[in-house]
Amino acid sequence: MENFDIHILGCGSALPTTRHNPSSQVVALRGKIYMVDCGEGTQLQMRRSKLNFNRLGHIFLSHLHGDHCFGLLGLISTFGLLGRTTDLHIHAPAEYEPLLQAQLDFFCQRISFKVVFHPVDTTVYACIHEDRTARVYSLPLKHRVPCCGFLFQETPSLPHIRRDMIDFYGIPHHQINNIKNGLDWTDEEGNLIPNARLTVPAAPPRSYAYCSDTLYLPSLTGYLKDVDLLYHEATFDKTFLQRAEETGHSTAGQAALLARECNARRLCIGHFSARYNDENILLEEARQIFPDTILARENLILTISAKKI
Repeated sequence: MENFDIHILGCGSALPTTRHNPSSQVVALRGKIYMVDCGEGTQLQMRRSKLNFNRLGHIFLSHLHGDHCFGLLGLISTFGLLGRTTDLHIHAPAEYEPLLQAQLDFFCQRISFKVVFHPVDTTVYACIHEDRTARVYSLPLKHRVPCCGFLFQETPSLPHIRRDMIDFYGIPHHQINNIKNGLDWTDEEGNLIPNARLTVPAAPPRSYAYCSDTLYLPSLTGYLKDVDLLYHEATFDKTFLQRAEETGHSTAGQAALLARECNARRLCIGHFSARYNDENILLEEARQIFPDTILARENLILTISAKKI
């Protein structure tokens, strides 16, 4: 099973602290890496996490608050200094396109690669990117500005060939791709060998969901059913519920409630308010509802393991 890792580069909220960087993550899947949000300091965190800049092809921005996007222009500038030539794709709310273009025109006139902008409708659940590795969906969130989360679903793999059966029935090598794609085999005597005897099902595809920043939204449950790993903001504890509602954020307990409702395998909470010097109060609140919860922290790597067949 190939890697499916989430690298936490920043998990703080809007007010800078010495303990946390602003929001940013990298999703590493089957040799590709995708970035989710790009707060200040993201490129330094990529260095610390030993992530290869050249493998980053797509950046997904959830919304246009500075703690989620102020690091993007610096990252693009660094790509130019490194001599990047491959296109860089930015998926973000449509309002960002003219702002980004103005910055590129002023600061990045001589970069040797194209920055391709893809507007995202933050109000709908939709597939916004697909390749041979993953499908990425937008998740409509509710914040003070247009905002969406992202669901990464691993592209299903083909079944595994049973080499012992291939050899037993003398099936020629050039037929293996056909069998992987579901065809049966007929031997020289006309006997039909069912595909299920020749293959082993691949592990079910894995999934990861990123939800920050948002009010608690039970409507997300249908989109996130059985998700392997859910990252959900937990800006406040329950004693600040009114503040959370006023600012378009969630409490740790609300994050855990959503994880339980969608039957997530694991929950990681982040986007911590600067008021907390110790986030264990948030962790304890969440674990009372959803025990398999962990705290995000900078340079943490979360591995999504294969599901059992």
